[in-house]
Amino acid sequence: MKEKSLDFSFKYGALFIIALVIIVFSIINENFMTYDNIADILRSISIVMFVAIGVTLSQIVDGFDLSVGSTVSLATVGAAALMVWYQQPLIIVIIVPIIIGAVIGLLNALLIVKVRIPDLLATLAVMYIIGGVQKTYTKGFSIYNNMRFQDGTVAKGKFTPEFLWIGQGKLLGVPVPVILMLVAVIAVHIFLTYTRWGRQMYMTGGNREAARLSGISVNKIRLAAYVLSGIFAAFGGILYASRVGSGQIDAGAPLLMEAVASVFVGYSVLGAGKPNVIGTFFGAVLIGILLNGLTMLNVPYFGFDIVKGGVLVLALAITFVHLNRKKA
Repeated sequence: MKEKSLDFSFKYGALFIIALVIIVFSIINENFMTYDNIADILRSISIVMFVAIGVTLSQIVDGFDLSVGSTVSLATVGAAALMVWYQQPLIIVIIVPIIIGAVIGLLNALLIVKVRIPDLLATLAVMYIIGGVQKTYTKGFSIYNNMRFQDGTVAKGKFTPEFLWIGQGKLLGVPVPVILMLVAVIAVHIFLTYTRWGRQMYMTGGNREAARLSGISVNKIRLAAYVLSGIFAAFGGILYASRVGSGQIDAGAPLLMEAVASVFVGYSVLGAGKPNVIGTFFGAVLIGILLNGLTMLNVPYFGFDIVKGGVLVLALAITFVHLNRKKA
């Protein structure tokens, strides 16, 4: 009986908590379950979700990408600089940050795969390097319309309506970031579940030596995972700049913890017991609901990190208690 209850809590515990939190906040505040508020919750988690997808991919190959937050920051100021400082067209503003994200992912992969630095240490070092690069490039200033340079001149470019539409617009009444997020989640889920490359990523993470002996190019798979992680984080940075209408330095710093928490909550969704993008989505939804509900209750923002940390501890406890029980 105890075993069955533990299995049930592992499979459906996260979904039960999400439902419980929704019910509680709906009772406390009648505006919680309105369409506008639900749309706001999904819009708020869209950027986190792109970052979390990157973390999920690195976790699948038994790695960990700590540099995604700094990648978001660099992509955010990069997109803003291209538009405000250099007056580049929309296609350049989108492509260049994505290339930057891919290069950061490639750097991570080379340090981990070729130099054989442990993934946590390698991506931690890259996190600091990229954080320093974005601050050095902007001289510590955020980028915004009509900003004044140190020499007294004013930036000639500005955020265009087309760019701002990506983060602020709606399509058939649905926020564009929400649509992009759902498309990304579905596409990545299909890729991981139904394609040969997706299955090879799981095999690589599950048992690297067995995957190598079965003919899988393990190093290429790991390299691809980190490059994709950088690309998704960079797109999150573009979305961030588009949403707030400025290039904020260190924009991605607070997103790393939320992304990691979402990934580990996702381990227990439907008893997956492994990183998966659907579980990560529900993890991001849980965190988004909690933060939105606390905001509506006028809880001070500086207490939000306590909630994020508590969710992460709970997710880790549930996941590893179950995994250790299976091993025993």
